[in-house]
Amino acid sequence: MLEACVFATILCGFFGIIVKKNLLMKIVSMDVMSTGVIAYYVLIASRDGLFSPIVGKVDNPAYSDPVPQAVILTAIVIGFSIQALMLVGVMKLSRDNPTLETSEIEKNNTP
Repeated sequence: MLEACVFATILCGFFGIIVKKNLLMKIVSMDVMSTGVIAYYVLIASRDGLFSPIVGKVDNPAYSDPVPQAVILTAIVIGFSIQALMLVGVMKLSRDNPTLETSEIEKNNTP
């Protein structure tokens, strides 16, 4: 059930990128899709019965791998920076165009 919700989040973001014509809505949809991908990665990487490597005395320790956590943190930071960069690009684009609809921007910038 949880996997279905995560895939629904990814698909909602994907269809938002394709269907929406407003650039801000495309950025929000990309962020939703990115959140779904990160949630799916966390869902796959988590397993029951594993302990953190910093836990003290545990009999027969089965340690979890810390690499997926580092990858997810890196993905979150990179996603945030890409989103900020795209928003700055949209702000600069909005100075020259009265609307953020992609069809209107294409009409205004076609020679």
